[in-house]
Amino acid sequence: MMISRCLCLVLAFICLPSVANTKEMPLEQQLAVKYIQAVTDHDYQALYAFYDRNSVFKDRTASKTYTGRRHIISFLRRAHQGVLEYGFNIEHMFNSGSLVVMIGSYHYRGPGDQFGKPGKIIDLAIPGVTTVKLDMDNRRVEEHEDLMDYQTMADQLAVQ
Repeated sequence: MMISRCLCLVLAFICLPSVANTKEMPLEQQLAVKYIQAVTDHDYQALYAFYDRNSVFKDRTASKTYTGRRHIISFLRRAHQGVLEYGFNIEHMFNSGSLVVMIGSYHYRGPGDQFGKPGKIIDLAIPGVTTVKLDMDNRRVEEHEDLMDYQTMADQLAVQ
């Protein structure tokens, strides 16, 4: 009897995350997920609404910063050119007020031209942390910052 209770309790905890949906997340996390979905879906119309002239997009590990809607979207269009698959698997997410932290890995499948592998289709899974500082009143992104494990990316590229 005791073993079956423990087993039921363990199963309840294991299944609990799969029951959760975005409506149960804090509003900040819901907005951050919608934003990341627009980035990975290459939905520039949705992204246009997320940015304004003061929005900042930083890739700290690549030492790149773009400021303003026009510059950020222009960068994303160049980065997404020819991409076959692009996604962010969020493994853990939390927020402190309007700062949302997402930990996971980005998946990229596309032409190798950007990575010095012309004519090849490459497949990458890059661990990273993305933080998004939101303006919840206007439902905008104030700052998007990526910290990516580019060593892992380089190791994956070396064998492709």
